[in-house]
Amino acid sequence: MSSVAILFKVYSQDNEPQVVMDNIKKDMNPAGMQVEDVAFGIKVIKVLFKFDDSQTSSSKIEEDLKKVQGVGEIEVMEEGLI
Repeated sequence: MSSVAILFKVYSQDNEPQVVMDNIKKDMNPAGMQVEDVAFGIKVIKVLFKFDDSQTSSSKIEEDLKKVQGVGEIEVMEEGLI
């Protein structure tokens, strides 16, 4: 059993990052989140998840994250053992 951390870059559909962050908190259990400005008023949410690889997988977390209301595009930034 290994502990895994994965960092996603999440874009909101309507560029309303606070609404998307609230929905992610409500629907999932992230280890951390922060909003960063990209350019020209576009904001991205960086979402960190930590999990035991025997209980779930990064692809399952990504699928669940895509189902959260308001989530647009998702990109895996980093993934590794901790």
